[in-house]
Amino acid sequence: MQRWCQVVIVGPVGEPVVRCDLRGHGAPDLRAVDDVAQFALLARRLGRALVLCQVDPGLRELLELAGLRVEVQREPELGEEPLGVEE
Repeated sequence: MQRWCQVVIVGPVGEPVVRCDLRGHGAPDLRAVDDVAQFALLARRLGRALVLCQVDPGLRELLELAGLRVEVQREPELGEEPLGVEE
């Protein structure tokens, strides 16, 4: 199975409350978009925020096409430290 993204529901101060991988066979499809929408609804009902990390480019395109606006964590560029890591 291929990982399409990591789904993170974050608490009020940005701490991860739930973290899980969204996986499937082959390229992401509209079912994956529906899954992200369900996570977004759950997060909103809990008063939390949804953040997607390490998003597959195909899933990112489908989310944009569907008009589903979710926060996507920017991936660090080569030589850059990931968010939350300081020297």
